[in-house]
Amino acid sequence: MDEDTHPPEQPAAGPVVCARCGTAAEGGTAPVTWPSSVEDGRRLHFCETCARLHIRAIESRLDSLWW
Repeated sequence: MDEDTHPPEQPAAGPVVCARCGTAAEGGTAPVTWPSSVEDGRRLHFCETCARLHIRAIESRLDSLWW
């Protein structure tokens, strides 16, 4: 099977913030409890609170614009 390979992702230039509510991650990196997704070529991170509120939409792989 031929699979496309992608270059490794570069770390975020600034602090990591929740794409829904704007909460900043402590330490400047996303904790392992924060889910992330790639939408329109951008990596988005979501805090635990937002992820819990929208877990069904996340599991259904809906874009964050739909929630």
